[in-house]
Amino acid sequence: MQEIRIGIFGLRRGSTFIDSIKACGGKIVAVCEKDEKQIEDVKKSLPKDVCVYSDFDSFVEHPMDAVLLANFFHEHAPFAIRCLEKGIHVLSECTAGSTLAECASLARAARKSNAVYMLAENYPFMIFNQEMKRVCDEGSLGKIYYAEGEYNHPMDWYDTPAVLSIRPYEKHWRNFLPRSYYITHSLAPIMYATGAFPARVTAMAINHPLPADCPTAGHVSDVAAIVTTQNTDGSVFKVTGCSAFGAHGNSYRICGEKGQIENLRGMGDKVMLRYNHWNIPEGKKEVNCYKPKWKTEDRKSARAAGHGGGDYFIIRHFFECLREGKQPVFDYRFATALSAVAILAHRSILNGAQPFDIPDFGKEEDCTKYENDILSPFYYSDGTAPSAPCCSDVNYAPTAEQLNAYLAAKV
Repeated sequence: MQEIRIGIFGLRRGSTFIDSIKACGGKIVAVCEKDEKQIEDVKKSLPKDVCVYSDFDSFVEHPMDAVLLANFFHEHAPFAIRCLEKGIHVLSECTAGSTLAECASLARAARKSNAVYMLAENYPFMIFNQEMKRVCDEGSLGKIYYAEGEYNHPMDWYDTPAVLSIRPYEKHWRNFLPRSYYITHSLAPIMYATGAFPARVTAMAINHPLPADCPTAGHVSDVAAIVTTQNTDGSVFKVTGCSAFGAHGNSYRICGEKGQIENLRGMGDKVMLRYNHWNIPEGKKEVNCYKPKWKTEDRKSARAAGHGGGDYFIIRHFFECLREGKQPVFDYRFATALSAVAILAHRSILNGAQPFDIPDFGKEEDCTKYENDILSPFYYSDGTAPSAPCCSDVNYAPTAEQLNAYLAAKV
């Protein structure tokens, strides 16, 4: 098996892939991280001869076949483009681009490069989502009409250590994250299972500010974005971004002309596959509840990996593509479609649920149309400030009491 030399940019998230990289025949040859404590924490898990860099310019010159981009959520695209221009394969954490202009630039770089680009979206590889794809592929549901995806991640806002662990400073991207932007975990699994691509999007937000005494620097008072897409095959999806209602978990449902399949909320990996009584396939029952099983060769590595085994499978799929010279499922078109839905869903929210067409960044005319669309709700590492609202209530901001409590908790 060909050994893949890979570098990791950003160790906070990137270090969680180390075991999966080893299990799939990869060799970590370089890492790039500014936080010395983070480097010390993971050194024992890295090869002794690994080269450690603190700046990307030096890191990207290191001899390697591929780079795993695990830096900030909204800053992947410029580094992915740098790698692609140098012929280095890219496995990029979510999201692919934080602006439509970045999506256009990334698509152009991917089309021009001989290197492979893949989005490191792991939720489609959770065992129940893999089972949903298998059932869709076998065709027993018939034509797919409708699907739902929900990624629900509420938290205790009074658990200040937990809040600070993921929002460590005032201008951190999570404090300005529109609810529709972290859409990959809800939308990608049903795109993967059905093969449908979004063509048009509309969205509405659920707004509910945090309590007045809650320590926070967050500028988003929305608890969810409810996003609806009309797809290229005529089907309709309803998904959330990263929502904060109800109980923690993620759930999916796919409905066809003959039946439906869904994972069961609060029931671990169990799925329910149901058919109309006049369309029951041979060997099935009208209602089938079961727990999918990992294949023997995947079981140990999948169970050890994060996100329900998803972190292992994205590494495996990426390496298979490099070894076999094929394009990944989550290529630049898939990745930029997800980003475009996220961005334009938020734009829909800000414009009274106005529908927006989703660009296809596989087409140069769509890249040209959006190449100057740089609107963004985020602060960037180079000092660039937000140029668009991050919340459905465009005037929302944390109160002085909330912000002072947040800053005091950091001391």
